[in-house]
Amino acid sequence: MAQDYYATLGVSRSASPEEIQKAYRKLARKYHPDKNPADATAKKKFQEVQAAFDVLSDADKRKRYDQFGSDFESVGAGGGPRNWRYTTTGGPQTYPFDLNEVFGAGGPDIGAGGFADLFKQFSRSRGGRAGARAASRGADLKHELTIPFATAVLGGEAALMVQRGSGNVETIRVKIPAGIDDGKRIRLRGQGEVAAAADAAAGDILLTIHVSPHPHFRRSGNRLEVRVPVTLAEAALGAKVDVPTPQGTIALTIPPNTSSGKRLRIKGHGVRPAGQPAGDLFAEIQIVLPPNMSPEERQKLADISDRYPQNLRADLRW
Repeated sequence: MAQDYYATLGVSRSASPEEIQKAYRKLARKYHPDKNPADATAKKKFQEVQAAFDVLSDADKRKRYDQFGSDFESVGAGGGPRNWRYTTTGGPQTYPFDLNEVFGAGGPDIGAGGFADLFKQFSRSRGGRAGARAASRGADLKHELTIPFATAVLGGEAALMVQRGSGNVETIRVKIPAGIDDGKRIRLRGQGEVAAAADAAAGDILLTIHVSPHPHFRRSGNRLEVRVPVTLAEAALGAKVDVPTPQGTIALTIPPNTSSGKRLRIKGHGVRPAGQPAGDLFAEIQIVLPPNMSPEERQKLADISDRYPQNLRADLRW
């Protein structure tokens, strides 16, 4: 049974491109081979999800799929059939040949002075050999890849699963540059569809990068931000606390009498894209009170607060 691409992604046939992309990203994360290394069923589901997204994310492929179903690839790019029908004295017959073959080099000859000459003239009017060379190049492929937050900051490698027209699944290693932003596109030259002509170049893969969120760090350009919890004593007395950074763990100095929300700047420990100045890391202090303070202990804190009256919300307004 032919695969229903809409059902594979769990979307309606009227789904918007944004809905299709959202559904794909959710399923790709769920069935990705890196998360399911020994699960053959998950690998098959990932391949099906990838194939469905390749079609439904391309406006032209989706239009032809909606019109012709799973056999849309056997239909010409313009939407017309590949076979022409002629009537001879022996009755109607079907002659299978591709319009692309007729208009390109090496098309079948239908007879001197007939259609072949007409088509050759039309080909010359469309750019001759240059047009044929452009048409013979392999098709580009569009893919999306979600990478970990740390890989986006530090750079590294990621694996891309690509299903070829033959049905084979190929794993391509992708180099991720340090500091890449969410939504950026990487072009993998020569990794697209193979051209029909042996001497023609293969297409490219246009890879859109998405970055997974981090449970603690946030990014704004080349700047990183992290919330650092400290005890009441550390905030009041001052302390040195360990803070992880992309360049390794550092000892961060907490000044005495530090309040929650205080931001401490750590120069050069943010994102470091090639050819750009390194960003900074900002640590936002969060005071965490002991969870099981006794009434007497809470009263002692209240007594201290009473000795230092403050109108902290004087400027707070709508």
